[in-house]
This record gives sequence, C-alpha cells and structure tokens, in this order.
Amino acid sequence: MSRILRIAIDTPLRRLFDYLPPAHLNVTPIPGIRIEVPFGRRRVIGVLIEVTDHSEVPESKLRRAYQLVDNEPVFDEHLFNLLQWSAQYYRHPIGEVCAAALPGALARGAALTASRECWQLNREIFAQAQAALPRNATRLHALLNHLSDGAWHDATSLSGIYPEWRAGLRTLEQRGYVQHTLKADTRPIDVASPQGTPLKLSGAQQEAVRRIVDRVGQFATLLLHGVTGSGKTEIYLQAIDAVLQRGAQALVLAPEIALTPQLVARFRNRFSHPIAVLHSGLNDSERLSSWRDARNGQARIVIGTRSAIFTAFKNLGLIIVDEEHDASYKQQEGFRYSARDLAITRAQRHGIPVVLGSATPSLESMWRVRQKPDDLLALPDRAGGAQTPTLKLVDLRQHAANQGLSTPVMMSIRRHLDANGQVLLYLNRRGFAPVLFCPSCGWSAPCPRCDARLTVHQRRHKLICHHCTYEQPLRNECPSCHAEVKAVGQGTERIEETLQKIYPDAPLVRIDRDSVSRKGELDATLAKVHAGEAKLLVGTQMLSKGHHFPEVSLVVILDADQGLFSTEFRASERLAQSILQVAGRAGRGDRPGEVLIQTEYPEHPLLQRLLNEGYIGFAEAALQERQHAHWPPFSRIALLRAEATTLSVATQFLHKARHLAQQPHSKVKIFGPAPAPMTRRAGMHRAQLLLHANSVGPLQNLLASLLPQLEALPDAKKVRWSVDVDPIELF
Repeated sequence: MSRILRIAIDTPLRRLFDYLPPAHLNVTPIPGIRIEVPFGRRRVIGVLIEVTDHSEVPESKLRRAYQLVDNEPVFDEHLFNLLQWSAQYYRHPIGEVCAAALPGALARGAALTASRECWQLNREIFAQAQAALPRNATRLHALLNHLSDGAWHDATSLSGIYPEWRAGLRTLEQRGYVQHTLKADTRPIDVASPQGTPLKLSGAQQEAVRRIVDRVGQFATLLLHGVTGSGKTEIYLQAIDAVLQRGAQALVLAPEIALTPQLVARFRNRFSHPIAVLHSGLNDSERLSSWRDARNGQARIVIGTRSAIFTAFKNLGLIIVDEEHDASYKQQEGFRYSARDLAITRAQRHGIPVVLGSATPSLESMWRVRQKPDDLLALPDRAGGAQTPTLKLVDLRQHAANQGLSTPVMMSIRRHLDANGQVLLYLNRRGFAPVLFCPSCGWSAPCPRCDARLTVHQRRHKLICHHCTYEQPLRNECPSCHAEVKAVGQGTERIEETLQKIYPDAPLVRIDRDSVSRKGELDATLAKVHAGEAKLLVGTQMLSKGHHFPEVSLVVILDADQGLFSTEFRASERLAQSILQVAGRAGRGDRPGEVLIQTEYPEHPLLQRLLNEGYIGFAEAALQERQHAHWPPFSRIALLRAEATTLSVATQFLHKARHLAQQPHSKVKIFGPAPAPMTRRAGMHRAQLLLHANSVGPLQNLLASLLPQLEALPDAKKVRWSVDVDPIELF
C-alpha cells in the first residue's frame, strides 16, 4: 500500500482525513506542511499531521492530494506538538485548531515566506535585443537599458521608468530577452528611533527583573503581583532587553486590542529592535506580514492579543502575559482555549520562563504560587513614590443618587475639577438605560430573540439587545396600554448627559464600544485625555485596564453591586478585580488619588475585605470558599452545552449524554442537564451539563470516550453542541 497522508482539515469533524500523496511525488512529505486536497467538491488547504502505512479506508477509495503547498513545516516542532496537545485537551477538531493558529491568508494557501517578483536581462543577447527592437520602441529600450546591469530588479526598481512597465516586460519576456522569478523578500522591517531610556528601579523591581533574567533558558511560571502603578511594564521592558541581548525573541500578550496601542508605543520608544503586532483588528496582509516576521526571526518582539499565542517563532526566549487575570484570554466560541494557560504550556515545551503579571491575579495563579512561593514576584508599592489611592464607600441608602450620582460624589467631582484634576467615572453598562419601562402596566421592552431586555440607546434612537444585537426603533408609548414609557436605570450614555448638565465647563469624553467603535477613535480619545483636553472620563471596562492617566485624581465606581449576589462561582473574584483595577487609575502621578464606591450594601463582606485587607486578603478568603465548595482550582470542570430551536430538544440530547457519561466507579460527578441561566439567546434555547472531577485525568478520560459516542447519536444532528474544558463562565 502507498504511504498514506493523514491531514487535518478545517471542519467540525473530530478526525483526520486520509489521502494518497500527490502524483509523481518523489519524497515523503514532512508533517506540519500544508497540502492542497480535494474535499467534497472543493479544493481546500489542510495540514499534514502524520504519514502512515495504514488506513481504515481501502486504498481504492482514497483520493489523491493535489499538491504540496510548502517545502518545510509551517510550525516548528514545539508549536506543532502544542497544537495537537491543545486539540486533545480542549477536545476540539484538530483541523479547526490548526486553522485558528494560522493567519487567514496562510490558511487559504498564501506563501509561507514573503517573496517579490524580480526580472533579469539575459546579458548575452543584450546587443541583439537592442538591434532587434524597433528604434521607435522607446519604452522597451528604456526597460532594456535599466536592466542592462544584469542584476535582478523588483517592482520598486522598475515602477519609476513609466506607468505601464509591466506590459513592456511581458513583451521582453515573450521574446526571450528577460527572465522572471520570485525571490525571498528579506527587506528589513522599519524601526523607529527609540527615545526612551530605562527607568531607575526600586529594590523590589530590581529583584523582580533579576529573578526573571536568572530563569531565562529554563521553564518557570512567575507571577508578577504588583499593585496598580507599581511599574510592571518597566519590569517587562528590562527583562525583555536581557532576553534580546541573548539573541532570543519575546512574546507579550495583552487582553484586548484597546490596550495594544499604548503598549506598542512604550516598547517602540524603548527598543531599536523590530516589533510585530498581532490582533484581530489587523487586515489579512498586516497579520500575515507580522506572522512571517516573527517566524523568520526579523521581529524580535511580538505584541498581541489572545491568538498571538499561536505565533511561530525562530527563537522564543520569554513569554509575558499582561493582566493575566483577564477573562478575555479565554476564547468563548469555537476553539475554546485559554491563551494564558497555553502560554504556560508553551513555555514549558520551549524550556523558557513565562511571566504572569497582574495587580489582581486570578485565584488559579494565586493558588499556584501558594504551592511554589519562590515563583512569586511581589511589588507592594507604587513606582516613583506615588501613593496608593484611598478607597471610600458611599452608602446609597443614606445618599440617594440623582441620575446615578449621589451628593457626596457630585461634591467630590467639583472639588477635584476645581483643583484641575481629571475625574474618571466607571460604569460597566453601555447605552443610555438598561430598561424601557411602562409605569402604568409594568411592561418593559423585551428582546424577541433572547431572555433579556432591550437597552435604550438614546442618541441612536434605538432599542438594542446587547446579547444578540437585535435592534428596533425607540418607542415613546407602551404597546400594551399606550401610556408613556420611560428609560429606567443608568448607562454610560446617560451618565455622560447628566455630567454635561451639572459640569458644563468640564470637557468630557466617553469611552465604550459605542463611542470608539471606528478605527483610530480610541487613540484620538486617549490622546485628548493625556493632553489634558478632557477633564471628565466616563467609560466601561475599556477604561479600567492598564491605562496610565497621571492626572486622574478621583475615580468613581458608580455601581459596585453588580456581582455581589450572583450565583456564578467566579462573580466575586471578577467584581473584586474590576473594583481594584479601575481604582488603580487614580493617583498614578503627583496628585494623591481618591476612589469613591457607590453601593447599597456597604456592610457586604467582599467590599469590607477589599477596603480593609486589600486583594491578598480577599483572595485568601475566596480560595478558602472555593476549597470548601470544591470549585476550581481545587477541582477540574468541563461544560457540555447544547442549543436547539426548542429547549426540550436540547435537554433531550443532554439527557442521553448524561446516560452515556455515567460509568461504574467513575470519579467524575455529573450535574444537570439544566437550562442555561439565559435560556433563550439569539432565537436558540440553551441547556448545559456540568462535569466535575477532583483532577484532570478522570475528566479527560471521560471526555475522550464520551465525545465520539455523542457524535454518533442521531440527536446530535438536531442540536448545536460543544464542550468547554476549564470554562470561566457557567452560562
């Protein structure tokens, strides 16, 4: 039997596909290369996983691959193995995993290395060519003369001769005077001249850099736990500098695109080395160029969001995960991987250190360093002598809020504005109001496709669902009783309107997904803030992460009660992180910082612990609660989700899944099926089954045996189902 090529194809099927090698292929293909194959009626690009002598399909029924796309593997050995491991661990089709790891252009067959068209004159017949061309063919003669040096010339060299030079070259090629080829494009990346110099480090910062650099060349998971404003980025910069001096590359992950511009600016201001940027906001050619530059080693530093963890490197020496606690590192659709966890796994495979940085580390990371205290790098103080802001609770039971703002808050805002400070108001709820309500009959505007209310967007004059994007025109009267309706509650748009009325003399900017949706708007808005052109800042989580606003002296958290009584086991952790992250924007410069937290539950243990014991005190108590309740990190969980046009179909599928999953003496507990907390979303009804185990082994063993059985169920064709290993949201 011929050698069989086992190929991963971008399809939801959890399997490899067997093909015969392309006709007249004289060498055995190397795993990791891309191959063009027939798939149904289409021609697709797949990744060769292995070459074998056996197939379950008779050779007579195997189709033959068309051609090899590459001569060398797309992925290095470590990354190739990581992708296969990820497919197994997250129980996702290997073809979709490989596709997710490639820039879109490469997945569609673009060349692995950048190339440029080049043309060269056949010098032996130069005189003959000159004589053969008509004397009045001035443009062809101009091309010949330009090429007469015998060197290879690219489009840049030739485009200045005359606009239609390509047509002339085709004529010369057809007559055999000029030859044409593709050459590797090795032109250097443009590098800005750095202006910045390393800052003077505190003793704790020096120790952190030393311990990171000492681990270069060996695997270590280091948690850089520094209070907001403690200078974590400067530690990244100086640790990376040491790695670059050893000839290696560095990968820096940021949780959101919104944070990458200022991060990139700081790195380009410090390093003369080429820097590549990778995130979903880039177009295909930009993403491909950055990926190639990292793979060939030209880009010494790569800064990117979640998917950048799959970037190919020539010599990776250090991985940094900034704001490692952030939920954005977990992919919520399709291939549901955790970039933070894969960063640790990848570092282990490369034998290099990974630094997890945060002012509010995840409980998983806090628990990890509890087992290995030497892996904790602590920065308890702010850099440059800046003081930690004071946190105060504003009891809304004693100080009623007017349009979301209590009297103590309004007085404090005026005081800080009069002192020429900037004020940041945080409300993680965009739009004008969360509900359109009828006081007469109690009707509130529902989303027809979700179990949710439509959000009022006053400026766009629309009601919009923030879960499925359904929208309809904003109405003035109730459809049930025709009474006048009103917007209830506050969103960032309403807070903006209120502030403009109360403080008309204070320039204001709003930063949320609605106000800075276009490319470049966020950068322009942040530039206003840094230039002092905006005194009031209103925003959602986009304002809470990583930004350095040295003139912000007051931070107001308008609604701290979201998450206080949630049944979601991570809700308290996220609320504590959110409060302290946004509070950390205050007092980062010379001005002392003040933080006001509006709440109707000032005695709540979570708020009291944050005020009195800080994040470490909160984390210790939260870990004890997790341990008693046996939630991660003291257990491992997976969530089997199903959605269908009716809830009964989804739950019926999960009941059969539960039956298949129940095994004698199993160490995995099964809970459900139960409707998802938001049962109907985007017109589909959702249910879920929770799998819970003491350790990863029993859970993975169960999933390995269960998923093939689920795929074989007739009911599997009636539902859209997925498995989420290590879910961060149980919804």
